[in-house]
Amino acid sequence: MTERAIHAAAVAPAVAPAAALAADQRIAEVFARCFARGENCLLCGGADEPLYQPASGEQANTIFYRDDFARSALHEVAHWCIAGEQRRKLLDYGYWYEPDGRSAEQQQQFELVERKPQALEWFFCLASGLPFALSIDNLDAAPGDNFSFALAVWQQARRYLREGLPGRATSFQQALAIEFGGVGAPSERDLPLAALWR
Repeated sequence: MTERAIHAAAVAPAVAPAAALAADQRIAEVFARCFARGENCLLCGGADEPLYQPASGEQANTIFYRDDFARSALHEVAHWCIAGEQRRKLLDYGYWYEPDGRSAEQQQQFELVERKPQALEWFFCLASGLPFALSIDNLDAAPGDNFSFALAVWQQARRYLREGLPGRATSFQQALAIEFGGVGAPSERDLPLAALWR
């Protein structure tokens, strides 16, 4: 090995190049660059179910997302970006979760809570170059039942266009766009209602 090769090996990065990492790992790294130090928060994959765990002792605040699903990572970050300071001190932000088989009233409550995070997730997907799909998160729901929810998410996304994203969401969205080469400054054309209602 030449002296030059030895020097190159010594200064080579200890982590894999970004292009070699899976999308969810790249998202987690972007999140860490944005928030690990200032917010003491990490984004970790491989979980059976998503969960937000506030800091405890030496452990940082941690957002766990499903398996290695990039969309799950983006969705859970959207919840974190919306949660206020007090909610971020509570396990899973103090929210309830009803599994599949929700009543119509429970589904309506779910959709009311989910319109903001799903609108943010849409922005994050655009920045990451990933497709966005509305999630009603209820396998027992009747097919085609989601137009009112699609409309609510679309209206919220347009509101974010007019008024701006929450502060942490803006930082994350811009960092994702830089990392992935996606849409950093969406316009109304990037957020058509037809994309949600198929």
